[in-house]
Amino acid sequence: MKAMILAAGVGSRLRPLTEEKPKALIEVDGKPLLEHVLTRLLSAGVTEVIINVHHFAEQIVEFVRGRNAFGIRIEFSYEDVLLETGGGLKKAGFFFDDGEPFFLHNVDVLSDIDLGKMVTAHRERQALATLAVMRRQSSRYLIFDETDRLCGWKSTRTGEEIRARPPQGRTEALAFCGIHVISPALLARLDEQGPFSIIKSYLRLAAASAPVLAFRADGYHWRDVGKVEEFG
Repeated sequence: MKAMILAAGVGSRLRPLTEEKPKALIEVDGKPLLEHVLTRLLSAGVTEVIINVHHFAEQIVEFVRGRNAFGIRIEFSYEDVLLETGGGLKKAGFFFDDGEPFFLHNVDVLSDIDLGKMVTAHRERQALATLAVMRRQSSRYLIFDETDRLCGWKSTRTGEEIRARPPQGRTEALAFCGIHVISPALLARLDEQGPFSIIKSYLRLAAASAPVLAFRADGYHWRDVGKVEEFG
């Protein structure tokens, strides 16, 4: 199985920790974030990974090479300009040429979410994309209906709300965990150009009745380590 790790960000929320190194190499419990995520993906059966890089890109490349690429195939997608989640995935789309679902995983997310169960749910429901979500406090929420289909988005900070499609039954606002399972058919449907958020693509596709589905991650441990406050 293949995966992409999103590691290109400048880590502005982690300053001053990211003034001399990339976010991916900030250590938690004695190991860089990138190593934590790679270890999790390997345990889920991933054998090929592409990592998008920008801020201190060569440090990430040197780290991976110094660890003998963790014994798997690892490639890099260099971004001269930050392309955000959607643009970054679109640029690296060439990597996913085997017709199989793949992971998209933020580098600053640590969890014990069962990735194997997530892939199984994705396949069984024939989803275009499956998003790990949970009930927790957040400034932004994805809205899912009783069939676990994405039908909207809202920001509690700005009050903005996007309604992508009419829900089936009651809805629930759930926070995204930064972990996706994606079918490669999605890549051909990314019409946006330049830097763009994959969430906006999901909402557009959901409006066209594409199965963008929730994987309920309540009960699992999850931690966003993308903010300097997490390192108190």
